Amino acid sequence: MNFNNWQEIYQNMTPEMREQSMRMAKAKVKEKVMHWISQPVLIVVALILGAIVGALCAFFGSILQNVSDIRDAHPLYWIPGLALAGLAIVFTYKKLGNGSERGMGIIFDVAHGKEKEIPLRLIPLIMATTWFTHLFGGSSGREGVAMQIGATLGHNMSSKIHVENAPRILLVAGMAAGFAGLFQTPMAAVALSLEILLAGHLEMAALLPAVAAAVSAYKVSEMIGYEKFTVSLNSFSPDWTVSSLFYGENGLDIYFILKLALLGVLFGLVGGGFAKLLKFSRKFFAEKFPNPLKRVAIMGIVLSAILLLLWQGRYSGLGTNLTDICFGNPGAATASAAGIFEFDWLFKMVLTIVTLSVGFQGGEVTPLFTIGATFGAVIATIVGVPFPLAAALGYAAVFGGATNTLFAPILVGAEIFGFDTLPAFFIVCTLAYACNGGQSIYAQKKIRLK
Repeated sequence: MNFNNWQEIYQNMTPEMREQSMRMAKAKVKEKVMHWISQPVLIVVALILGAIVGALCAFFGSILQNVSDIRDAHPLYWIPGLALAGLAIVFTYKKLGNGSERGMGIIFDVAHGKEKEIPLRLIPLIMATTWFTHLFGGSSGREGVAMQIGATLGHNMSSKIHVENAPRILLVAGMAAGFAGLFQTPMAAVALSLEILLAGHLEMAALLPAVAAAVSAYKVSEMIGYEKFTVSLNSFSPDWTVSSLFYGENGLDIYFILKLALLGVLFGLVGGGFAKLLKFSRKFFAEKFPNPLKRVAIMGIVLSAILLLLWQGRYSGLGTNLTDICFGNPGAATASAAGIFEFDWLFKMVLTIVTLSVGFQGGEVTPLFTIGATFGAVIATIVGVPFPLAAALGYAAVFGGATNTLFAPILVGAEIFGFDTLPAFFIVCTLAYACNGGQSIYAQKKIRLK
């Protein structure tokens, strides 16, 4: 239809029809304009969100490190009080929680449309109760706190802007900011936030805001002075580099690739097993001790006794002490020579699962890094892979197996251990993802293929 025909039709319209036509045209133009400006608006908001979350995560992480140092200096003073700390945590959430005690559960429920609001009180509560858990020796992590901080702020900020899908997009961007601000791995943070909500699906509508939020959080956290954990694997031995292991005298070393594939399968089983056991343990303790105060009190006493008996807190807190042992002695040829026990990974796994199942707070990812690194170090000699490399691969791949993610663990490995290791992480994390049994520590939705 050309302009003359349209003009003729318009002149023949009744005044009411003309008014309705103009309203429809204005609405269509407004819709197009809002669509064009939505991404720039979301990116600007995400940059602000990232800066705030980065500062909060640096603050949270710094206090957590100080709390851990206090506990490690005097374990006999603090670890016996774990049950009392648990009672304080459960009582606080009962009186003030208003649903925030569900932690990542409420984040996922909001993302999936089951809930509409994330209470802002979640932020101070999860920070304080996680500090309390670590001060008294509970075995837990920190990433869940950071991602909850980011998701809560992002979702609440979305109510101030009128852009389509802003609540979900800024929730995802907030999770990316939280992970990036705490671990200072912005690429892995973006990947994780895009792939954890729906198994096998990337939340691509949130890509640019997530990138903006992650980079902003990372830079603010770095500027504040929060330290990043990095390791150069090539500094461990003059006899090998990661790239040299892939190629022998006859070209590509198929046997080395098969060894990496075997590691990937084992790491996937451990990561998937962790996620499965965590779900089972939470259900078991909830049924065994329906009263949450009784549950955390009894199990707090049991945990504190075990943690003290096992080398006075070797398995308390984040587990970074064990990770430091894995990578702290470049001259060590084996895990035992470095100071890693064959059962470190198993004790850390069981104690983390029980700690998180009975009412204490924190995350799972940092303990998963430790479980993977120590397990990799132990099986390195059996599989025939240099122990620092096996520890590094386990660090990332067990995390991927437990979170049912692929791209995030590959990028975690590359950002922490160097991008020259990327082919090794790609092989191992792919196999771990394929062999984890579809398990996840998060409440992922799954795509059902018909």
